[in-house]
Amino acid sequence: MILVYINAEHGIGKSAMEVVTYGKKLGDVTAIVAGSVAQDQLAVLGEYGASKVLVDAGVKADDPQQITKMVAKAANDLGAKTIIFSNDLIAKAVAPRLSVRLKAGLIAGAIEVPSAEGVCKVNVFSGKAIAKVKVNTEVRIITLLPNSLQPEKTGSACAVEAFNGEAGDSRVKVLETKIPEGEIPLTEAELVVSAGRGLKGPENWGMVEDLAKTLGAATACSRPVADIGWRPHHEHVGQTGIAIRPNLYIAAGISGAIQHLAGVNGSKVIVVVNTDPEAPFFKAADYGIVGDAFEVLPALNEALKKFKASNN
Repeated sequence: MILVYINAEHGIGKSAMEVVTYGKKLGDVTAIVAGSVAQDQLAVLGEYGASKVLVDAGVKADDPQQITKMVAKAANDLGAKTIIFSNDLIAKAVAPRLSVRLKAGLIAGAIEVPSAEGVCKVNVFSGKAIAKVKVNTEVRIITLLPNSLQPEKTGSACAVEAFNGEAGDSRVKVLETKIPEGEIPLTEAELVVSAGRGLKGPENWGMVEDLAKTLGAATACSRPVADIGWRPHHEHVGQTGIAIRPNLYIAAGISGAIQHLAGVNGSKVIVVVNTDPEAPFFKAADYGIVGDAFEVLPALNEALKKFKASNN
C-alpha cells in the first residue's frame, strides 16, 4: 500500500498529479488531503492512479504538526509501507517529523522511481551531484522533487472519503497569507523566463513578461533583483529562493553565481543571454547568446510569434 500526501492548500495542481503518478508506479495508491477541498477536484486524482482519496477537513493544510499526526494515523490504519510527498515547504516540515514518529527512513528530493532493490536517485550538494540512496526500515518516506516526471493518466475518477486523523487542535495561527494570482507556480512551470540586474531597472521587465506570455512560461528573477524590490520575492530562484526544474530556463542579464545555479541547475535546457562572454553562467548553459538582452529578448519574442503563427 502506497500513501500519498496531497498538498491542496491552494487547490490541486500539477505536483499532486506527479506524486500520485509516482506512487502508482510503486503499487496501489491511497491519497490523503488536509482541509476542505471540493470533492470533484479530489476525484480527479483517480485518473492519475489513486484508488481513493481520504480527506480530513478538521486538519489545517498549513499546520505541519496536525498533518504529521493525520498521515501517521492513516499510514498505521492502512498498513502503508511507502509514504510519498511532493518536495515542497510542507513536506520539508512534515516528512522529518513523520520519520521520527513512524521510525521510517527518509529519502528527500528523489528524482526517479526507486529500483526493484529499493535504490533511489536524489539530488545532493545543491544539485551538483546525484546520490543513490536506500533505506532499510520497514516503512519508508519519499519526497519527490517537482517536475521529475510527467503526470500520466491511468484510470478514472475515484471515491473520496472522510477521514479522522485524530490530529487534535491546531497550535498554528496564520496571521496572513499572500497568494500570487493569475500566474504559473514556479515549482510547477515547465518553461521559465528569468532576468537579473542586467535589465537595469523594473521598468524594463516588460520584455521578460512579453516573452513569457508568448511561451506560456512563468517569470523569475535573481536574488539581487528581489532584494532591491524590482520583482516580488516569490519570483526569486536560487539556493536561498525557490529551486526549480523546468524543461526550459531562459536567463537574461544574470551572471550565474553559484547560489543562483544551485536553484536552477536541474533545468533540462538552459539558455543564457549576457553581454559578458566570461559570465560563469555560460559554463552551465546548453545554449549561450553573447548579446544585449534589450536586443535579444524582443528579437527572440518576435521570432517565436512568427513561428507560432506559421504553425497555426
